[in-house]
Amino acid sequence: MARLTPYRLAPDAAQIPAILALLHEAFAYMEGRIDPPSSLHRLSLADIATQAETGEVWAIGTPPVACIFLSPAPDHLYLGKLAVAASHRQKGLARRLVGVAIRRARARHLPRLVLKTRIELTENQRAFAAMGFRLVAHETHPGHARPTSCRFERDIT
Repeated sequence: MARLTPYRLAPDAAQIPAILALLHEAFAYMEGRIDPPSSLHRLSLADIATQAETGEVWAIGTPPVACIFLSPAPDHLYLGKLAVAASHRQKGLARRLVGVAIRRARARHLPRLVLKTRIELTENQRAFAAMGFRLVAHETHPGHARPTSCRFERDIT
């Protein structure tokens, strides 16, 4: 792996299939743990290209071993699909991608980062708290009677 510096993908980037494969590999541990199932099952190559066009897709590594999707909203930058390959965890790559998100939010004059993680994934909740995020709400997916996700925010102003 030659490239450890985060880089932004264009909508026609050759790495888009590798991003989809990375997401499937990195999110596989969630199978059978989360309800409802991950939206990853509906994610296509075209969806990633659209995300790169309308928002941002960042990666680390060639081939990619970490990625994050960034989507601007009027008052925050939303972080989605943050993934690190199992072979590259505990090396600071997620923290590095959150650093990219902070810089991109500041460039857009957005005061905070927002992300969600599933309520069952307590290890993710701890990791986000360690990166300066705070739990602000529990949310419920349509059709469920109990909370299914946690909304985290991090002020950056």
